[in-house]
Amino acid sequence: MDFSFKHLAVTTLMLSSLASITTPVFANISAQQSATIVKSFSDSSVTDFRQFLASVGKSNVAETANLGPAIDGFLGSKTLTAEQQNEIHRLLGLYARVKYGNAATETLKELVAIPTFRKEGVAQHENPEFLKIADKIQSLAKSFNLNFRNVDNRVYEISLEGSGDEVVGIHAHADVVPVTPENWVLKDGTRLDPFKVTLVGDRMYGRGTEDDKNGIVVALYAMKIIKEEKLPLARNFKLLVDTTEETSGDAIPYYFERNPTPNYNLALDGGYPVVIAEKGYGTVMANFARRSAQGQGAEITGLTGGLATNQIPSTSVATFASDKPAELAAALLKAGSEYAKNNGGDFQVTSQVAGKDVQLTFTGVSAHSSEPESGVNPVARMLVFINGLDGKVALKHNHITDAARYAADNWGLDYLGKKLGIGFSDAFMGPLTASLTYVGMDEKTFKLAVNLRVPVGKTTEALKTEIADKLSAWTGKSKVVVAFDYSLDEPMYRNPEGEWVKALLAVASENLGMEHKYGTSAGATSVHDLPNGVQFGLAMPDVKYTGHNDNEFKTVEQFLLDLQIVTEMMGRVGQLPKL
Repeated sequence: MDFSFKHLAVTTLMLSSLASITTPVFANISAQQSATIVKSFSDSSVTDFRQFLASVGKSNVAETANLGPAIDGFLGSKTLTAEQQNEIHRLLGLYARVKYGNAATETLKELVAIPTFRKEGVAQHENPEFLKIADKIQSLAKSFNLNFRNVDNRVYEISLEGSGDEVVGIHAHADVVPVTPENWVLKDGTRLDPFKVTLVGDRMYGRGTEDDKNGIVVALYAMKIIKEEKLPLARNFKLLVDTTEETSGDAIPYYFERNPTPNYNLALDGGYPVVIAEKGYGTVMANFARRSAQGQGAEITGLTGGLATNQIPSTSVATFASDKPAELAAALLKAGSEYAKNNGGDFQVTSQVAGKDVQLTFTGVSAHSSEPESGVNPVARMLVFINGLDGKVALKHNHITDAARYAADNWGLDYLGKKLGIGFSDAFMGPLTASLTYVGMDEKTFKLAVNLRVPVGKTTEALKTEIADKLSAWTGKSKVVVAFDYSLDEPMYRNPEGEWVKALLAVASENLGMEHKYGTSAGATSVHDLPNGVQFGLAMPDVKYTGHNDNEFKTVEQFLLDLQIVTEMMGRVGQLPKL
């Protein structure tokens, strides 16, 4: 989908009036100079933004970067040039970091401590943990003098009012993916509580530190600063906190059925500097009816995988029932070790007796399913291994061995769809990816999900038909009874036009020292289907994303940079004469 960004005129503000900008204008402050300013101040030495500016104006950095005219002009309520205005907004971001960095970090800890993951059988809007985080966010908003609305506990709306009619929507989400607590262990043996921020070096470990409670926090503090400094805005901002981004995704549509859609939409839930394209998100869910085991040998009675379709776990555990568990454990370990050696040697295999059962564990590297290349998928490896055990270990056949045969024949260890023959790529957005992720079992059904991320190049209907035809041919040939459910969204591809998106790109790339070009993402966000929707951080594209992983973390330095960048962005976008 291509969207053109609208160009709407708004009233220019006297305090910070700007000439119309036709090309990106950069702030004349280097990253090194920014670091020097931050180092020169502590939160206790700063009272307000104007006092901060006056102090910076007396520094060597102000002289070196020639910041005197911008600071004097702002403090004297004079009209500023575009470049001077950008310098003031850069300093606003630095002020946010100095004044509120510690407070924002404490707020992040408070939000992480609320375990807002999906609970079976309980709707998100009825989950007590979501009621709790709603109360916390409301309390913060009110203390920041911001307007708060709880829209039926689906979306929490925090508003910052400006003088115009345009609305810029800032999107973040309060829900997180589930955790396997026993897997939250550092290499040195340190055990972590997923719902308590643990600082180790510069890393803040905890579920939601990266995805996406950090986004909620930095946006709230940016709004607080603009409000308390009485900085004029030519448009309105609404922070929309989603509660179902990681699951059903129905909260944002629910909100927009009852509320107007913002003219512009930014997701603080993706990558820097500005992401204009998102792959389509899809799932192939294979459902195997549970059946009695047939044949001779051990029986696989359980198998674990990801707890969500968008999560590649670090471990997969298969449970075997056997009359001779010690012998079976030894045989599985031998076969598993040989298999690991022959398939890259980048995952570990262990086998242990537990009563009459044997637990076989494959340990890989957890990853977000949008980045399978950054992990080592133990689910795929386990299933292919199980399917190849015939002749090495005697196994009864049941629904789990059916699933293993399906996985090995159609998906294998490859995550590019090559095994099934559906792989293709786009020069900008990259390749289709297909990852075996979620494993679930109830009284009637064993479920196995493949998570798809699809670039432009094929229509969703054509791809769906292609996958269904190939899997139908396989079921006919294999005689394995399986029912498939398919879901697939269109990829998002935006045409970046307008002063606002140029400003976003300038703010992020200058502060982070990144190349001045737009990016693409395999991760879908809540702006996927919204007008003028892009991702604006908060992850660095060249660093492994830890959201959805065991031991999820955000570095303190990056969190403070996010606060700095989002505050600068809101001030700058809020005061542009036109977007």
